[in-house]
Amino acid sequence: MLGSSLNPINSSIIATTLIAIGHTFHAGAASTIWLVSALYLASAIGQPTMGRLAGRLGPRRVFLTGLVLVGFGGALGTAATNLPTLVAARVVLGVGTSAGYPTAMMIVRRWAAEHPSAQPGGTLGALAVAAQVTSALGLPLGGLLAAVAGWRITFLVNVPLVLLGVVMTLAWVPRDPPCERRTADAGPSARLDVPGMVLFACTIASLLFFLNDLHHPRWSLLALTLVLLVALVARERRTEDPFVDVRMLAGNKALSATYLRVCITFLLNYCILYGLTQWLQETRGLSAIGVGLLVLPMSVFAALVSVPFARRGLVRSALYCTAVAAVLGPAGLLLFTSTTPIWVMVLITMVFGVVSGLGVIGNQAALYQQAPAEAVGVAAGLMRTFTYLGAVLSSSLISLSFGDRATDSGLHTIVVALLGLGLALLAITPSGTRRLTAS
Repeated sequence: MLGSSLNPINSSIIATTLIAIGHTFHAGAASTIWLVSALYLASAIGQPTMGRLAGRLGPRRVFLTGLVLVGFGGALGTAATNLPTLVAARVVLGVGTSAGYPTAMMIVRRWAAEHPSAQPGGTLGALAVAAQVTSALGLPLGGLLAAVAGWRITFLVNVPLVLLGVVMTLAWVPRDPPCERRTADAGPSARLDVPGMVLFACTIASLLFFLNDLHHPRWSLLALTLVLLVALVARERRTEDPFVDVRMLAGNKALSATYLRVCITFLLNYCILYGLTQWLQETRGLSAIGVGLLVLPMSVFAALVSVPFARRGLVRSALYCTAVAAVLGPAGLLLFTSTTPIWVMVLITMVFGVVSGLGVIGNQAALYQQAPAEAVGVAAGLMRTFTYLGAVLSSSLISLSFGDRATDSGLHTIVVALLGLGLALLAITPSGTRRLTAS
């Protein structure tokens, strides 16, 4: 739970410190946004890669290696003397934290296989709620820490969390079998599909670089992305043990629909996390702490509403509620102006707590049921890749809508786009959830 939470908390904790970091290094918003994009890019590539490595080397080994990288990234960011070093630290954090979620899913799946009478729904729910709670704490925690001790402590906080994670892992997580035995048991197909991994990384990187600046679209990057995608699909279709099983994805339409729902859901979430918070600071005039406190009820509600759905295994109900809230939330945001009372803002943003909380619970449980047991690590990692694809799309939408300043009209442009996405999510949810069991 701690390891799988490190990525969400590092994603959100920096949101309220970007302005302070920009002042420290005399950098504008166009430069500091790379602190967000760098972690997204590293995580989008790192999550399925770590899942694949965990299947080859063992989830415990990969998880501990990831923790060491997180500790190094936190220390590097704390001591950074320029913006490029800080961006590098975020890349290291993205790679290191990518080990947490896919390895956790593999350990849960292994435990369930060894204990047939056990019900993994509660544990899966706990993983989702833990990530939700830490993501919720990221905004107010980042604002509070930055106000008290400066933005550097938002990097330093990773070090004690890593030490705690290492101690608990060594004490409680069962050892992986020796690598030699794992290779012998799995046979020749256990070899890593390194060309597939490289092609996947290049495809995702090219796509995210294109999406990161739609104000000045570089069409050559889009063309490169399409060429790399065609090469990736052609390569993986011919490979005996592919990194991305495109044949399975083509045949498993329910899992593909889950990935699409995840992308849309997190596009909505991150537009609120970064777009709304920027508007609250620049147009509404709230401080970093004030913004964190305003969205805290939304985040807390997201965690609270997740608990009963997770305990009872209400997968389809969670996904339907997510889709309905994805329409109601943007509709309410159309009321926002620079004079909207704070209490109205709190109530309307709490609707997005349903999107955030139940979206994670429902889609994670859906993936657990839909993905083949032997591929759950890579499948879980790919789900996080689509999470960050949604995040980068949100950055592009925010940049296109706001321009140099977060205005009321820019916010309403974002909201209209979110309303359309919510309607699309509502439309695709029924066909992608028909075969899901209750728990």
